[in-house]
Amino acid sequence: MALLINEDCTACDACKPVCPNEAISAGDPIFKIDPMKCTECVGAEDEPQCKLVCPADCIVVNPDWEESPEQLQEKYEQLHS
Repeated sequence: MALLINEDCTACDACKPVCPNEAISAGDPIFKIDPMKCTECVGAEDEPQCKLVCPADCIVVNPDWEESPEQLQEKYEQLHS
């Protein structure tokens, strides 16, 4: 599943630099995660780095974007090939 940033975002920019897929961008007024690029850090890390650094705890699973770990790994490999 891809992640998303909810309305609790404070636009602190902590999440953007830690994303291995450059899936996070500044939005207006909150940051956004591109579900086509988000792999929940599968392929790069053991857990989503954005969630680890988010002080507002506003990064959650996107219920509209379900993917298996295998699909996330495949997406990561396609993004980094």
